[in-house]
Amino acid sequence: MTAGVVEPSMYRTVRSVCEGSASWPGMISHCKAETIFNELDQLHTAISRRAYDLFRNRGSLWGGPLADWFDAERQLVWKPAIEVRQKDSQFEVLAATPGVEAKDLDVQITPEDILIKADIHHKHSPEKGAVQVCEFTGGQLCRSIHFPEKVDPDSATAEYRNGMLRVTASLAKPAAQKKVEITTA
Repeated sequence: MTAGVVEPSMYRTVRSVCEGSASWPGMISHCKAETIFNELDQLHTAISRRAYDLFRNRGSLWGGPLADWFDAERQLVWKPAIEVRQKDSQFEVLAATPGVEAKDLDVQITPEDILIKADIHHKHSPEKGAVQVCEFTGGQLCRSIHFPEKVDPDSATAEYRNGMLRVTASLAKPAAQKKVEITTA
């Protein structure tokens, strides 16, 4: 598991290489993102393309653009269930990620947000027998959570046990007030 801290300026490079090829136009297959914002923008673009494909292929059938957007989002991204708690002077984020290995998870944190992501792969091998029914899918797990108050990214820790990711971060200390002396020119 990788726990990364992104500086408040958001200009520190956060590299993310996603493998695989697109199985349909608009599927997530981005290569490198410079910041969390760029990564989320790439994800938004992929969902937009898929939603447009759904809209175009739907023709005059019932539904609408919002339904197409939600369908595209469900097809491209697994959004795990979360719980955010504040206890004493820290936040705790719990994310249910069953079936994902700790080494595949990537956690990025800023003073305002946390981004949890992973690439999910599911393959069948003929040696294990012929698959009759399969509801497992591959794709990308992605969850962005905004903290109600600023946190200290340097204090963040992450632990993974029994399909639950637990990330804790201390509340940021309020900036001290400073009196600024005025000089005359």
